[in-house]
Amino acid sequence: MIVGEGPPTAGSAATLDDLFRRAGVRNPDAVALVDPPNRADFTDGQPRTLTFAQADRAISMLAAKLRALGLQTDTLVAVQLPNTVESLVALLGILRAGMIPVPIPQLWRQQEIVAALGGVGAKAILTSARIGSVSHVHIAMEAAVDLFSIRQVCAFGQDLPDGIVPLDDIFNTRDSDVASANPRLGSAPAHVAVVTFDLDATGLVAMARSHIAVVAGGLEAFLETDGNPDMPILSTIPVGSFAGIALTALPWLLSGGALHLHHGFDRSAFAAQVRDVTGGLVVLPAPAIPAIADAGLLHDEQTIFALWRAPERLAAAKAWRARSALVDVASFGEVGLIAARRGMNGQSVPVPNGIVDPLRRAPGAPTVIETTRTDNGTLALRGRMVPKQAFPPGAERGQLPHLAPDQSGYVDSGFACRPDRDGKALIITAPPAGTAAVGGYRFLQKDIDELVSRAEPGATTVALPDANLGQRLAGTSADGATLYAKLQACGTNPLVTGAFQPRGGAEAA
Repeated sequence: MIVGEGPPTAGSAATLDDLFRRAGVRNPDAVALVDPPNRADFTDGQPRTLTFAQADRAISMLAAKLRALGLQTDTLVAVQLPNTVESLVALLGILRAGMIPVPIPQLWRQQEIVAALGGVGAKAILTSARIGSVSHVHIAMEAAVDLFSIRQVCAFGQDLPDGIVPLDDIFNTRDSDVASANPRLGSAPAHVAVVTFDLDATGLVAMARSHIAVVAGGLEAFLETDGNPDMPILSTIPVGSFAGIALTALPWLLSGGALHLHHGFDRSAFAAQVRDVTGGLVVLPAPAIPAIADAGLLHDEQTIFALWRAPERLAAAKAWRARSALVDVASFGEVGLIAARRGMNGQSVPVPNGIVDPLRRAPGAPTVIETTRTDNGTLALRGRMVPKQAFPPGAERGQLPHLAPDQSGYVDSGFACRPDRDGKALIITAPPAGTAAVGGYRFLQKDIDELVSRAEPGATTVALPDANLGQRLAGTSADGATLYAKLQACGTNPLVTGAFQPRGGAEAA
C-alpha cells in the first residue's frame, strides 16, 4: 500500500527492515537489544539480551507466525507493548511479514482502542499479558469483542487466556524460515511502514507514513548527533508513537549499536543502564531531564535527546550548562517533529519559520520538514516526514476524522504560534485549543466532559498546570470512588479515571 510518495532519493531508498539487515550483516554477533534490568517488576519474563543474529531469527519467527494465522499482506496489526525488546521485534516482525504495524500508546484502554482501530480496520492485536498490574491481554480481548474486524489476539507473557495466540516461543527456536509475503508493486520504501493516531478537534486521526517518511523523521534527530557507527543508545521513550519510533528505533537502525530500553522510570535500573551507554545517546522526556541531571545520573560524554511533547514550554526552558550535548526535539502530536542541538550558550533554538536547516539537504533533495503559520495563528508542517494523505485510502470521502492537508501540502498541527521579531522563527505559545495534554497523551476536553457526565451528572473535570506532565486532570464528584469504578469498568484511560481516584489508590501503567 503506497501513500503518495515520489521516487526515493539517495539515502532514503531503504525500508526499516533493510536498515536492520544491514546492521545485522555487518556485525551479527554484536548486541542489538537489551531489556531493562528490572523487567520482572512490570511484565512477565526475565530480562533478555539479543544479538543482531538472535533478533533477526525472532523477527523472522514472528513474521512466520503471523502469516501462518492467515493474515494477508497489508493487514494492519495493532501493537501495545511495554518498552522491552519485544516492542522492536514486533515492529520489524510485522513489517517483515508484509503487514503494517499500528503502535498504540500504553495507557490506551478499551474506549480509545476501539475508536482508533475501528476506523482503520485492523485485523489483529499484539500485546502483553500484563504491563504493571494491568492485564493488557484482557483489554485487547475486550476491544476485540467490540471490533468486528479483529480476527486474532496475540500476546507475550504467561498464563494467557484460552484463544490467545502465544508468542514467547519466537525466542526459543533456531528455525528462521518465514512464509513469503505476497509480492508488492512499486517501490518498497514508499509503502506504508506504520500507522499512528493523532488527535484534533474532530477526534482521533489515522496518520500513515511510508518507510521514506519514517526514516526522514529519524534522520531529523539523528543528524543532530555525531552519528557514530555502533553508537550505544538508552531510550525511555517506547515505540508507541511517531516520536518514539523516530527517536528510539531509527537511531538504533541507523547507527547499528546496542539499544538499551528503560520502562517508566526506576532510578537504580536507570543508573545501571546509563553506565553502559557512556559516549552514546540517552533519550528522555524533556521535563524529567533537570532532575535526572541534578541526581548525577548523566555523563559528560553522552548526547541527550530531550523530547518535548508540550513544545509550547520549550521557549522557557532553562539554559543547559552541562558538558553533555543536548538536542531538543519538539514533537507536534503525530504530525511531525523538529530537532535542534543547543549551542555554546545552552539556550534552546527557536522553531524556524520556513525550511528547517536547509544546509543538511543534499542538492535537489526534498525538504524533510518545513513550517508556516496559518491564518488562524497555528503551526502547520509539510515535508518528507509529514503524512501526505488520508488513511485508509478514501477516508476523506467519509464522515470519520481524517487527515486533511491544505492545497500546499501543509498539515495544521493545531499548536498556536507567533513570529519572533524578525520573522525568522516561530514561537510556540499554546497546545491545540480544546485539548488537555497530560504526560504526552492528548484528550479533547469536550469528550472528557461528556464521558464523565454520562457516568455521573454534575461531575466535572479541569486541566491544571503540572511541572512534569504539562497538565493534569482534576475532578469534582459527589461520589468519587463510585465514579472512579464506573470509568474503569467502561475502559477509560487511567489518566482520566485518575482525576477521581480515591486517595491511596494507584494503577500501574
